[in-house]
Amino acid sequence: MSTSEFSGKTALVTGAAQGIGAACAAALAGSGVAKVVLVDLDGATLEAMDLPCEVVRVAGDVTDEALWARVEQACGTLDCAVLNAGIAGTPALLSDMSYEDWRRVVSVNLDGLFLSLRSTMKLAAKGAGVVLTASVAGVKAEPGTGPYGASKAAVLHLAKIAAKEGARRRIRVNAIAPGGVDTAIWDAVPMFSDLVEKHQGDRAGALEEMASYATPMGRFQSPEEIAAQVLFLLSDAAGTITGTALVTDGGYSL
Repeated sequence: MSTSEFSGKTALVTGAAQGIGAACAAALAGSGVAKVVLVDLDGATLEAMDLPCEVVRVAGDVTDEALWARVEQACGTLDCAVLNAGIAGTPALLSDMSYEDWRRVVSVNLDGLFLSLRSTMKLAAKGAGVVLTASVAGVKAEPGTGPYGASKAAVLHLAKIAAKEGARRRIRVNAIAPGGVDTAIWDAVPMFSDLVEKHQGDRAGALEEMASYATPMGRFQSPEEIAAQVLFLLSDAAGTITGTALVTDGGYSL
């Protein structure tokens, strides 16, 4: 894709301080956007991000409705948006899960996404592209992933609803549903921590072992690979793709 198609545009990225969000912010900035608005709870990391375009940093919780008044003021008109903020939560069977743990995940992944999407659809210019970060967990059921899987399945459906609502203005809304990605989210998963310990602290080795039996292709993705796929969905090359989910999981869901 040509970088010129992003030239002069304004982009929004939520969950921008690390992982997929940070990679998307860097990819958009490197592709010629004039301005990127970064949103994350981790304000200190946002401040440290150095990108080759105008950067507006808005620190706060995506579930806080007041935050979105600040974001809307910072954005102006939007040409691109990557709504990526989310959390995985602590794995537990539904029968063992507290309502507090359920609400904590669903609040960020679904309520926070609604607020993000509402503001984005208000600000989106004609022909804007929007990508929502879902997960293969919203496609394939696994024990212990109740609030995460349910909220990400809802993300997939919200992409369809928003796509239909935005179609008259040629606003395209799609979702990306990654499988295993090498991000810090794994560090909070007890099973992965056990693997790292088994590999004597070698995180890369633990990730490689987990990928070898978790996906048919035997590997996970990098955040930069996901960012390249997101940029495709935002680009003119995907000009008639809307309301769909790009499942990018190395065959895990097959």
